[in-house]
Amino acid sequence: MTDTPGASPDDEGVPPQPRRDAPPSRPDLSEGQDPSQAFQEHMRAMRTGVESQMAHARAEFDQANERIKERTGRDLIVAILIGLAIGGVLLLSLVLLKWIFILFALVATVFGVLEITRALNVAGRRVDVAPQVGAGVVLALSGLLADLWLHWVMTFVAVVVVAVWRLIAQMVAVDERSPADVLADVLTGGFVQLYVPFMASLSLVLLRQDGGEWWIITFILIAVVADTGAYVSGLTLGRHPMAPKISPKKTWEGFGGAALAALAAGVLASIFMLGLPWWTGLIFGAAVLATATAGDLGESMIKRDMGIKDMSSWLPGHGGVLDRLDSILPSVTVALALFYLFTPLAVT
Repeated sequence: MTDTPGASPDDEGVPPQPRRDAPPSRPDLSEGQDPSQAFQEHMRAMRTGVESQMAHARAEFDQANERIKERTGRDLIVAILIGLAIGGVLLLSLVLLKWIFILFALVATVFGVLEITRALNVAGRRVDVAPQVGAGVVLALSGLLADLWLHWVMTFVAVVVVAVWRLIAQMVAVDERSPADVLADVLTGGFVQLYVPFMASLSLVLLRQDGGEWWIITFILIAVVADTGAYVSGLTLGRHPMAPKISPKKTWEGFGGAALAALAAGVLASIFMLGLPWWTGLIFGAAVLATATAGDLGESMIKRDMGIKDMSSWLPGHGGVLDRLDSILPSVTVALALFYLFTPLAVT
């Protein structure tokens, strides 16, 4: 065997290594292959790899979304997109075009009344749709147009109208409904007016106050942030049920996350949006947390009593209008009360 200069006997059978100063290697081209064709093949291979990685990531995301949906009963992506759209419309309407918020409040009132009326009728109660919607719209508008004393008068009138309507409708009916059931129907009809239209009217009372739009943004922000905090902490850390007989998926860990989020949002909003001392934000956040939690559990109890999961399916990923307003409607009461209490403390 002829020795190669610079090679040792131990290198026998080992292919010679390229020199260190050799130019970098280029992709091998088949004999007679066009360089542009080789580039296209290289790009196709890259695209295939990227598509494979995207498909793998999408599969993992879908699996995670299904696990979340199995635990919470909601489609997370759809819920987030619809929530962001509604939140964006509300924010723009309050800051730029208040009449849009007024229209939004009236539409929410009508849909909310229709939802709860239909659910109650299915559950065996008798609640009349036409007077409920008509009285509800008038009551909601009175919060915007009437003086405060007249607004309270309209609230009383709305309850009386739906009660008398139900009594008259029962008298002309041919069935033998028991007096206890009739009384329950009358009380339920009055509750509908106080739960949906009256609460919505308070938001319009707050809107007509000087700077009231910022108070509306603040209490809605605190309620939404608290709900998000409860969702995230409950989903990741939830172990101990909070009210298993009412809402089995709500946990104390979720409530803790909601409390931290609500207090933080309350402090920041009070300082930067309302011009109030930081400690008022703690009170605001705690008050909204209490009413939002009570409203959420209260509607869960109502739905459990009626044997339904959602009030309707008008909002994909959320359920019905009242399923999204269950924590917001009661919170407007404390927002209006705190407006009158804290406004003198605002920094001018």
